[in-house]
Amino acid sequence: MSLLDRFKLDGKVAIVTGASSGLGVAFAEGLAGVGADVAICARRAERLEETKAKVEATGRRCVAVPADVAKPEDCQRVVDETVEQLGKVDVLINNAGVGTAVPATREQPDEFRRVIDINLNGSYWMAQACGRAMKDGGSIVNIGSVLGSTTAGLPQAAYAASKAAIIGLTRDLAQQWTGRKGIRVNALAPGFFASEMTEHYPEGYLDAMMIRVPAGRGGEADELVCAAIFLASDASSYVTGMLLPVDGGMLTT
Repeated sequence: MSLLDRFKLDGKVAIVTGASSGLGVAFAEGLAGVGADVAICARRAERLEETKAKVEATGRRCVAVPADVAKPEDCQRVVDETVEQLGKVDVLINNAGVGTAVPATREQPDEFRRVIDINLNGSYWMAQACGRAMKDGGSIVNIGSVLGSTTAGLPQAAYAASKAAIIGLTRDLAQQWTGRKGIRVNALAPGFFASEMTEHYPEGYLDAMMIRVPAGRGGEADELVCAAIFLASDASSYVTGMLLPVDGGMLTT
């Protein structure tokens, strides 16, 4: 196998959660672009169909499964339908996530629990279901955030807590599964990338944050997708339990 071939996902089947918009769409298209058939899930069924069309335009197969990752039974259903229609599961991109920016003295229990349920618990339920189905090894890529390791001026206790927990979850699952099941588990820590979440940031916030980013700009979706392909593919076959920041250097400041 050539070095370039190690980045390809020909013959692989990937699941991408939160694939109805933004980075989830980019992950699904990117994985298909390097050869994978893709199963996608999210709560918004109509938006999933749009993503499915984009994946199929690359010539790869795609299965769209409306699901709420906060529900373990939905996660199992996504995996079951993937195996039934595409034959197996090799890769999971745990991308589904939400955020809030509520001062800690005013955040309601339901608001906090919702973020944890989707960002942390949902990642675990999806990983658990995929871990049962990955009979010949595989790769799980959890989508964390630089806010799991630093703060950035907004009151985001629930979001930051969920993303910090993703780091611990990634390490523990890697320790449990890499040697015994051949499943590598890693995480990406994106910096500032355009998404539905960033659309709700206060005016001027992102520009003000660029002083903390040595690269001097926000990230492009393809830059994060390339990192995900690295972790999903055999190019990273000796990498597990790691957090890979894709943040323009933000965590160095």
